[in-house]
Amino acid sequence: MPQATPPVARAFKTAQFSKAAKKAAIADEDLCEAIQQVMRGQAEDLGGGVFKKRLNKNLHRAIILAKGGKHWIYEYLFAKKDRDNIKDDGKRAATAPVV
Repeated sequence: MPQATPPVARAFKTAQFSKAAKKAAIADEDLCEAIQQVMRGQAEDLGGGVFKKRLNKNLHRAIILAKGGKHWIYEYLFAKKDRDNIKDDGKRAATAPVV
């Protein structure tokens, strides 16, 4: 009996996130692995398809937006030492519809 193929997920980065990830030396392979971990539930669910994931040996945090479980967008990257958490207004901005 053939095995079912796992769902295909596509990950994207905003230009701002891409620059920050390059500066923080976070490789695309690490980002792909992080998406797999988010899909397995190993991230903080902020609600509304917004997730917070630890990256780079726990030195950085990424805000990831999910669209239907198939498309994942790396939206924002911040260093743990610079910012403890995002505030509610930041979460609202991340979930606001794009016009």
